[in-house]
Amino acid sequence: MAELEYGIGSPRGEREPPVNSLSCGQKECITALCDTFLPSISVTNDANVDESIATFFGTSASMAGTPHRVEELITERMQHPKLWLMRLAFWMLATWLGTFILCGRRSLSSNFPYFQKFSKVSQKKREEIVLSWSVSYFSIMRMLFLGTKFVTLLAFFTQVNDKNENVSWKAIGYCGPDPDFKLKTQKTKPPKDQSSEHQGKQDHDVDEEELFGPLHKGIINLNNPRQIVLESLHKLGFQVSLPNHKTNTTNSRIPSMIIKCDAVVVGSGSGGGVVAGLLAKQGYKVLVLEKGKYYARRNLSLLEGHAMDQMYMGNGLLATEDMGVVILAGCTVGGGSTVNWSASIRTPEHVLKEWSEEHELELFESELYREAMDVVCEKMGVQYEVEDEGFNNEVLRRGCEKLGYPVKNIPRNSPADHSCGWCCFGCKDGRKKGTSETWLVDMVKSGNGVILPECHAVKVLHKQKKGRVRSTATGVAFEFHPADSFKQLYIVQSKVTVIACGALNTPPLLKSSGLKNPSIGKNLHLHPVSMAWGYFPADPLSQSGTKPDKKSYQGGIMTAMSTIVSNFSSTGYGAILQTPSLHPGMYSVLTPWVSGTNIKHQMCKFSRTSHIISIARDKGSGEVISPSRIRYQIDEFDEGNLHRGVAAALSILAAAGAEEIGTHHGNGRRGRVREMSEREVEEFVREESGRVVTPLCSAHQMGSCRMGVEEGRSAVDQRGEAWEVEGLFVADASVFPTALGVNPMVTVQAIAYCTAQAVVEVLRRKKNDKKY
Repeated sequence: MAELEYGIGSPRGEREPPVNSLSCGQKECITALCDTFLPSISVTNDANVDESIATFFGTSASMAGTPHRVEELITERMQHPKLWLMRLAFWMLATWLGTFILCGRRSLSSNFPYFQKFSKVSQKKREEIVLSWSVSYFSIMRMLFLGTKFVTLLAFFTQVNDKNENVSWKAIGYCGPDPDFKLKTQKTKPPKDQSSEHQGKQDHDVDEEELFGPLHKGIINLNNPRQIVLESLHKLGFQVSLPNHKTNTTNSRIPSMIIKCDAVVVGSGSGGGVVAGLLAKQGYKVLVLEKGKYYARRNLSLLEGHAMDQMYMGNGLLATEDMGVVILAGCTVGGGSTVNWSASIRTPEHVLKEWSEEHELELFESELYREAMDVVCEKMGVQYEVEDEGFNNEVLRRGCEKLGYPVKNIPRNSPADHSCGWCCFGCKDGRKKGTSETWLVDMVKSGNGVILPECHAVKVLHKQKKGRVRSTATGVAFEFHPADSFKQLYIVQSKVTVIACGALNTPPLLKSSGLKNPSIGKNLHLHPVSMAWGYFPADPLSQSGTKPDKKSYQGGIMTAMSTIVSNFSSTGYGAILQTPSLHPGMYSVLTPWVSGTNIKHQMCKFSRTSHIISIARDKGSGEVISPSRIRYQIDEFDEGNLHRGVAAALSILAAAGAEEIGTHHGNGRRGRVREMSEREVEEFVREESGRVVTPLCSAHQMGSCRMGVEEGRSAVDQRGEAWEVEGLFVADASVFPTALGVNPMVTVQAIAYCTAQAVVEVLRRKKNDKKY
């Protein structure tokens, strides 16, 4: 087997081997746990077994180098608040006493001295032990099971060798990165001065954009020599000063640089990108701070592990405090709009009515908001047509039609012939119109804005002025955080400050800046997701109607939707049915684990297993304490809606011709539809849809700094301005008064469009004020 590289799914040379802080005993324990989940299984006696399948079954986690990757995750990347409990468990399992405490009688040997540490327990007994954790009365033990399963399976099925290959992929029918997308054979270095004007012919400019992306002239990397950074900023009209470090007589940190602008925008996603683009086109100098990196089209890898590591918040390892919900949130230039699944649904009428009437927000019944939705949909090229529907959506549509359920096309911000199943890892051709292909391009072309990637805002600066009840925002302090280097402090001085770093990052930033509003961080909604699956063998004679050459991960991610249990016309709270993007890593994490042999058998069905997701509009809410500390407990009402959605999804899969159906409940139960009567199928659907599944998933986070008309019950007013600080605006999904119930990208952009108009008004009032 080719040598495996470090980092989840990272291509060769992306990372250096980490300095590990685990003891030898803990490492030995991790290896035993990884091999418990993924043991070596011999199938060489079966002459009918394909060689790739025999290799996959015969490769244990340790043979593939997975334990080392898991060690790296635990010591360097995971930031979960309960991580210390996992490490404590590893320490205990490295001893015979700790093993007996955590594993009980199953860990005992029949030979003296009877007690043994976890790594010496037999594979069969280790599997029994791990399964007992999954159903333990103690939540800590259940979390231990979920955490170790998550990191082990994710690491194994996303890791790659020097050829960007994984030992399992051929066996499970996965091709790896999009075969139509040619990976670059060598890394192309961007221009040193990424904001300067480049001379040359027009065709050279096209090649340059293809190589470095449409934003390359507006990207300034603070890793560049200081003189180049200064020149780049000066060329674009930004005022920059360098503090005198020699005069510092205090222990306070001296910033490396002070940049002056009209507006600083923290976050470049659906909210921040819109505001930045609109302000820059109005002639204002705009500085955008983005925590993630910029990946131009040709710099994408389209590798699941690499993309999650580099383009998702928490390296794709984010979960609520109790591990009850796995959370996916974009963290790259363009934010969630870069990695989302293209669904571009306008704010539903019943939501607009609820927000305008029950929450008394006039904005949502105004002509301005209607105009905003029209403008952002036109900018993104939103359309309804689909030329070649992918496997998952084809199954959803056919099942709904057979049952008489409503099903319709999902409006998407990509063309009808754009059927890329890898768009969750970035869009290879830029035809999915996220903010890095639209609003931010407007900003860069205006010559009035720049984007600073890998910059983490640590504090909103504001000061009290005489005669003012509220303090006034004066800018942002941020750190540049390149890998393996000292975090340098920078200051942005601005006339207005716009925070748009998402529902999970905005509240901690506001709290760390001294804001005390009790609504900040509260009222978090996650649109909890539960799933049902159906297996459709690649049999040319199958009656399911699916083409045998279609794969579950190919085609447009979301093109069809059913509202059979949405309750749009009554309460407005229910669930919608759509399809997800599941590549091997996330598929394996969500698949029930009942034994090492079973998980490998289930993975071999990966490419022909269709999933339908039930997305609930949640009435219940949670709390953001820090970006890695998120509390959320689904309430009974929302859970009921999820169950009804899963029941409908199971019925749809069965009607579409699935050979087997099931959910992600830990018991791993499956219904073999072809062997069951209609009544038996109905009974199976009733029983399985009513079970509580853990973990749930979330790709939409909103409401943690909600908008309102009263300061005591909201964090910002309907202009998006913070109640406590003048000139401080919030423009992301955190301002939603309630959960939305559908994919939020259009709503985020529409609200940001309206907020940008309020920001322009403030800037116009300050136009003659020379004091930044």
